[in-house]
Amino acid sequence: MWRRSTSPRTAFHKLREGRILGSVLRHERWIVAVCLAILCLSGWWYLFWLSRSGMGMATDMPAMGGMEGRPGVSDVTAPATSMATSFGATFLMWFGMMVAMMIPSATPMILIYERFAGHARQGGGALLPTGLFAALYLFVWAGFSFLAAAAQLALSHVGIVDAASMAIGERRLSGLLLIAAAFYQLTPAKRACLDSCRGPLSFLQREWGPGWSSAVRLGLKHGAYCVGCCWLIMALLFVGGVMNLAWIAVLTVIVLAEKLAPAPNVTRLLMTGAAAAGGAYLLLS
Repeated sequence: MWRRSTSPRTAFHKLREGRILGSVLRHERWIVAVCLAILCLSGWWYLFWLSRSGMGMATDMPAMGGMEGRPGVSDVTAPATSMATSFGATFLMWFGMMVAMMIPSATPMILIYERFAGHARQGGGALLPTGLFAALYLFVWAGFSFLAAAAQLALSHVGIVDAASMAIGERRLSGLLLIAAAFYQLTPAKRACLDSCRGPLSFLQREWGPGWSSAVRLGLKHGAYCVGCCWLIMALLFVGGVMNLAWIAVLTVIVLAEKLAPAPNVTRLLMTGAAAAGGAYLLLS
């Protein structure tokens, strides 16, 4: 029995779909870059919206008083519900900040990963593995955001962090945090993490492997290096105020300069000196 041949209409549609797919694959790098730009701008828009609406200030731990008398079911569950809501809002605030602050400096690594993945898949498309790599990178920063949100609420509950400004109220503690950040700049851990972040090509050549498991492993590993490089810089948000947009912008520029500036040692020493001088001023003033 003869098999019916493909109709001209079906052949035309297959050819058209193939051309569209080929065009998409040729422009994957631009697609990834546009998606990263949208993600970064969305993070900054979210922070701007929080600062304008005042939502970022409503993240203090709820008071545990007011439980006199016989407690009903609603009296018992209300504080826990309020604490969970407060923690969720604080976590989203921190994660939005991490997306806005870290995507610009992570973009070179993600784009180079897309190129590696495209060559490894031999033209089969690199969008999905690149998306997985970026998602796992952000997943690590989500974990950092979880810890930072817990620390903020705990410090606010004991009065170290002001609930309104979301900054450390004691100048000497702010000074000590700045000096700690300055000393960390000079540690071997900081140098190792920064070298991996500054050298995306050498990082991928050293760590590259085939398959989806490699995308997961590399995304988590790069995220861990990035957190190890920048966690104390992010802790400095407590010095200028967690929702102080100008201070967030300054720290974002510092992260970019560390990872992309042409003279890393000079940049690192300048930042170390500035943090140490600021910390000394707060301690002695």
